[in-house]
Amino acid sequence: MQTTEFKGMALDRVPRKVGIVGYGRLGQSLVSHLLTQGPELGLELVFVWNRDAGRMAGSVPPSLQLQNLAALGERHPDVVVEVAHPKIIQESGAEILRYANLLVGSPSALGDQATERQLLEASHRWGHAVFVARGALWGAEDITRLDEAGGLQSLRVTMATHPDGFRLEGPLAMMRSTGPRAVLYEGPVRGLCPHAPRNSNTMAAAALAAPSLGFDRVIGVLVADFSLKNVHVVDVELSGPPGPTGRTFAVHTHRENPAEPGAVTGSATVTTFWRSLVGCCQLPSKPGIHLC
Repeated sequence: MQTTEFKGMALDRVPRKVGIVGYGRLGQSLVSHLLTQGPELGLELVFVWNRDAGRMAGSVPPSLQLQNLAALGERHPDVVVEVAHPKIIQESGAEILRYANLLVGSPSALGDQATERQLLEASHRWGHAVFVARGALWGAEDITRLDEAGGLQSLRVTMATHPDGFRLEGPLAMMRSTGPRAVLYEGPVRGLCPHAPRNSNTMAAAALAAPSLGFDRVIGVLVADFSLKNVHVVDVELSGPPGPTGRTFAVHTHRENPAEPGAVTGSATVTTFWRSLVGCCQLPSKPGIHLC
């Protein structure tokens, strides 16, 4: 798999019609932006789908509510944005690509090799792009450039927040912090994605930004910290080859993202996702998986 970012390229098609899959906090924000700012940007909201349709009542115009996700083709979208859960990508991602480009908001879904393969096959079969939102990943372009140059030797992403901000599954859901700060997981990102599908998206984006390392060699660390009640802290550490003096090239970024207590998504990530949506709507429909 090759991860590519487009900058300043001539457009072969400018998507206009946008569908939103998922109406949680992020979905609500995107719908609001599309309804208020979309028209001036040439973007039209054509549907909103949520597993619990009742959540849309009173806030999404009835004409925009899609009751059956399988019927999305009738709305003729150019881009479908997933901001629901990795299971949506695993269950419906390939089918969505039959009708439109897909912006993935849950890249942890691609930690499953079968899902990644299905998306790539559908993308090439139908000629639609798979865009992956970078979310809270800082320095994605630099990571990709270093990786493409063959200079990326290691990449480690640590995400720390209050335990209430985690939505864990499997064995991780049974773990309990024994102190004020505890490491819940440290290892390949692929091993974390199934057990922390909503808390490993930044790490998954890093794995996609660095395909030479990928999900098996990018290291993810999940930390429960009771002092971080209203913030998500993401540290990205990477290393490159040694220079002529023998000293190794290294970069460490530290990002503190304000978040409501217990929230899965930080405030700045919501803004970043809107920019990813606007950006991917200006890119060509090129088959493959692309960070946006």
